[in-house]
Amino acid sequence: MSTQPLSPAAHASSVVHTAIKRSGMRHSRFAAAWTHAGFTLIELMIGIAVIAILTKIAYPSYLDYMKRGYRSAAQSLMLDLANREQQYLLDNRSFLGGGASAVTTLIPSGVPAEVSAYYTVTITATAGPPPTFEVKATPKTGTVLAGESPFTIDQDGTKLPAGKWQGR
Repeated sequence: MSTQPLSPAAHASSVVHTAIKRSGMRHSRFAAAWTHAGFTLIELMIGIAVIAILTKIAYPSYLDYMKRGYRSAAQSLMLDLANREQQYLLDNRSFLGGGASAVTTLIPSGVPAEVSAYYTVTITATAGPPPTFEVKATPKTGTVLAGESPFTIDQDGTKLPAGKWQGR
């Protein structure tokens, strides 16, 4: 049987293994575990720090995105209500007022959940002359929109505050 020469790395490993056997030292199970260890504590701390920094940057942007989405849904409903009020004027020679009950009269299916969870939508009408109405969406307290100013649209299509209607 022919023996092939060992590579230098294999030869060094074999020499160390033979030396450990001859010295009577036991093979440590920790030596094998050390080579297969997972992450060190410092690596975990760096990973957590990176995640914390990304969260600190991303979370406010996410909240702004969600607020714009809720505001957009409310504005869409308000535009629909303004159109329905104009139609009601043509049919009945007056606008329909009465707060939240007017909203449910104009929209029999009710206010969508994504709007009713964050806003109270009301309609105020005056007999005139000339007759007028105002659709108002007021953010509910205890939501991410609490503290923001309400926004309105009237019979002339005037939208206040203007900055809220441009998606800002």
